[in-house]
Amino acid sequence: MAMAVAQHRESSSGSINKHLTDNGKYVRYTAEQVEALERVYAECPKPSSLRRQQLIRECPILSNIEPKQIKVWFQNRRCREKQRKEASRLQTVNRKLTAMNKLLMEENDRLQKQVSQLVCENGYMRQQLHTASAGTDASCDSVVTTPQHSLRDASNPAGLLSIAEETLAEFLSKATGTAVDWVQMPGMKPGPDSVGIFAISQSCSGVAARACGLVSLEPTKIAEILKDRPSWFRDCRSLEVFTMFPAGNGGTIELVYSQIYAPTTLAPARDFWTLRYTTSLENGSLVVCERSLSGSGAGPNAAAASQFVRAEMLPSGYLIRPCEGGGSIIHIVDHLNLEPWSVPEVLRPLYESSKVVAQKTTIAALRYIRQIAQETSGEVVYGLGRQPAVLRTFSQRLSRGFNDAINGFNDDGWSLMSCDGAEDVIIAVNSTKNLSSTSNPANSLSFLGGVLCAKASMLLQNVPPAVLVRFLREHRSEWADFNVDAYSAASLKAGSYAFPGMRPARFTGSQIIMPLGHTIEHEELLEVIRLEGHSLVQEDAFVSRDIHLLQICSGIDENAVGACSELVFAPIDEMFPDDAPLLPSGFRVIPLDSKTSSDTWELKHNEAHSRFF
Repeated sequence: MAMAVAQHRESSSGSINKHLTDNGKYVRYTAEQVEALERVYAECPKPSSLRRQQLIRECPILSNIEPKQIKVWFQNRRCREKQRKEASRLQTVNRKLTAMNKLLMEENDRLQKQVSQLVCENGYMRQQLHTASAGTDASCDSVVTTPQHSLRDASNPAGLLSIAEETLAEFLSKATGTAVDWVQMPGMKPGPDSVGIFAISQSCSGVAARACGLVSLEPTKIAEILKDRPSWFRDCRSLEVFTMFPAGNGGTIELVYSQIYAPTTLAPARDFWTLRYTTSLENGSLVVCERSLSGSGAGPNAAAASQFVRAEMLPSGYLIRPCEGGGSIIHIVDHLNLEPWSVPEVLRPLYESSKVVAQKTTIAALRYIRQIAQETSGEVVYGLGRQPAVLRTFSQRLSRGFNDAINGFNDDGWSLMSCDGAEDVIIAVNSTKNLSSTSNPANSLSFLGGVLCAKASMLLQNVPPAVLVRFLREHRSEWADFNVDAYSAASLKAGSYAFPGMRPARFTGSQIIMPLGHTIEHEELLEVIRLEGHSLVQEDAFVSRDIHLLQICSGIDENAVGACSELVFAPIDEMFPDDAPLLPSGFRVIPLDSKTSSDTWELKHNEAHSRFF
């Protein structure tokens, strides 16, 4: 018993100069012997019997040590390493739980204040109903509203600074106070393994969503990433800073113009003209807040924004607080007025739903920050030797190309063609595309004369988006016609632009999915698809005619609330380089909040293939 206690004390003390052998005797090691054993341990923590004997032969300083004693030393060394890693893991978990507990306590305090305020309002309304006349009943409106900022002179720095300070105060009241009546995001309960705490508003003007969570990055790094909105917000087409000047306390004021893609072909895109204020608080927190400036004509000239509807951003932004032991606690608020009057009535739920804003913007921002943090710490490993930044770039390029084709902006070179009376199909052509990849003629892309794009929209009932996208991903042979594909059509078409080496092929319909990477909650998958096929020409019978696609798939979780589902793909070479040209095609399925008993979804199908003109 005493011997076991001594062994436990030896292990816990971390001593490296003596070890207990199998027969209960301590063996003391010199510093030189420990150094030699540590060098071997660094190369091989669990050496075989032959390796241990070889070590004794090659190291004279270990000649007086028996192989069994060397074995025990390595066992004890591995045990200490395991204990050290476990202690470090538990410290990390404890730090995260402490920060999450702090967030939950703050949320509880906010809810208690909100309950107290509602109780006071309820008592006041009861008193008015009993004592006041009908003319004074209108004064019982809730005071929990977002105050409208007074008109100020935005043409000089003093006026902009006044607007910035007002924006900061209103944003903080939304992020940590009761200025907005927040309710928990349906289907996303907070917990130790959750990404964060999410809430939406159902009573304020416009649509609003809020998120807060713990991120293992420094505040300045988080602010830098989030301010670069096109890098993480897939629906952001562009963001341009027109003016920037200092605002005291190390802060800055920027005038920003941004453009946001429309999710469907049936709605116009949005743009924003905003003031963005970055500053530090007395408690060390970093704030980036933003709001729209008055005047629909503000910003770039009207010709540049003719295809956009000017939307309004109410005070929104990011509150980033440094956390003890490293990392940050971040609060994100998105409060928008997306002008739903400008879209068909069937699509207005997309522009009137706080759940949609939460999924597409607020939650996406927090997930992206956490993804970067995990990649920085080395917790994420991807396939085929690709770096995380490269894979993110591929996903962003696929999404951007798909959105470009759906929106068909004139300044990108898109123009509409005759649709032959089919109102649900739109044909557009882009003659400015000039991309080529010739590393593999069998898989080459060639856009010598332009790109033809066919877009279709339809409404589906009683078909969950996640189920539909999973079917499209897993059963490609049942909806894709591989016998007449873009490559075969291009090679068979007579003309001087026929690419040398192209041969007609027939595809069997079978596909092999090769994973490349995924986001932290597997809400988006990046993968390479190989479509197997064989040549129609006898002399090419033994030549591979497989087609490869780079594909992103998202929204296949049926429990996600308000998220759209997508399957976007583009043909690539078998060994595609990091700068490979991409011409995306695919499907977007958007859930619509139906006011009837049945659910309705909109299916977006966009095909963009190479054509020769």
